[in-house]
Amino acid sequence: MDYQMSSLLHNWPELAEGAPRHSETARDALVEMLQQYQDASGTPVTIFFDGRGSRKMKPKNESGNAVEVLFSRAGQTADDLIERAAHRFQDYGEVLVVTDDFAERDTVSGFGGSVASCGNFIAMIQNALANLTENLNNHNRSERKRFFRSR
Repeated sequence: MDYQMSSLLHNWPELAEGAPRHSETARDALVEMLQQYQDASGTPVTIFFDGRGSRKMKPKNESGNAVEVLFSRAGQTADDLIERAAHRFQDYGEVLVVTDDFAERDTVSGFGGSVASCGNFIAMIQNALANLTENLNNHNRSERKRFFRSR
């Protein structure tokens, strides 16, 4: 499953508290959180940002990691890119678009894509990270016991 994000940053005020939602600081916090989620879930993630008004210099698209970050160009919106990507990626497996924009949800689901609300996806991220932490704690506890038994 591949995830595309739309409006997630605006619906997660705890991320980069105090920073404007369109700021580089808020975007970086979202990317970092989604990298942690990708590490926990193993699911590829693509984040689309509107390029307009993002940085004084042209924003760079980042890929190469499991989390891909793309910015729209002049005359495009992130939603335009999300719709196109969701349609193209569906041949490669399930695509989930995360947005609270009802028109965007209707468009994506109209051609077979899956959609999730921002609130539900934030809960999915928090659950995945909590499960990862629990699994790591259990593994570490087991390894400590094994280590001390072998002494």
